[in-house]
Amino acid sequence: MIDSSAKIDPTARIHETALVGRNTVVGKNVEIGPYCLVGDNVEIGDGTRLLSHVVLKGPTKMGRGNLVYQFASLGEDCQDKKYAGEATRLEIGDDNVFREHCSVHRGTIQDKGVTIIGSRCLFMINAHIAHDCVIGDDCIFANNATLAGHVHIGRYVIFGGLTAIHQFGRVGDHAFVAGCAGLNKDCPPFVMAADHYAKPMGINSEGLKRRGFTSEQIESVRQAYKVLYRMNLTMVQARERIAEMAVEQPCLQVMVDFLNESVRGIIR
Repeated sequence: MIDSSAKIDPTARIHETALVGRNTVVGKNVEIGPYCLVGDNVEIGDGTRLLSHVVLKGPTKMGRGNLVYQFASLGEDCQDKKYAGEATRLEIGDDNVFREHCSVHRGTIQDKGVTIIGSRCLFMINAHIAHDCVIGDDCIFANNATLAGHVHIGRYVIFGGLTAIHQFGRVGDHAFVAGCAGLNKDCPPFVMAADHYAKPMGINSEGLKRRGFTSEQIESVRQAYKVLYRMNLTMVQARERIAEMAVEQPCLQVMVDFLNESVRGIIR
């Protein structure tokens, strides 16, 4: 059943058992499979596919080329007890994959009212993204990875299976969080974290190689890691030293910015 107020591109393919709610916009070549529920005030970008039994509630805006597997739930009310039905939002970029049983909740008015997911991310089975999270592009969340509310994740971040992060936590660009790790502090850019609670275990050099970092840049990241973790410096001293290094190696500026903005403190 399709509500009469919905705007459906004629190239979209919607299964007869699917439900499409009020004021919903469905783009070109979108596929909505059997028993999917698309709620009110949802926008689905061109080429997106909801395979079957997907719940997509609004207000939600989903970009182009996303692929959502069966029993995923995107845009549902959050689990924050302060939530009182406000019209908060979920925004999803392009070319993401959500595997079975993924859950992503909308934001709360106690934050900016929106949960944001970038583009080209992979969310494996049972991954959970709570309210008000902000996730950058090209991230991978393995099975049962769990983000609490208000978490900010950078670009090219990988979360292993069964990982979790505390509310308001932050993870910087190119970080790698190993399976079963628990983050109760911020994880800086480039850092590999493991254990419970997570501890720094070196830099994500293999990931940096895959993303085109030069040997010189990777060495500068390694030296910055030593400044942060091996020289027994205070955080202020380490930030100042890495900021000086970033003048010669601009790739380190993302670490400088992250350390300057950290509120919870970093894993040590």
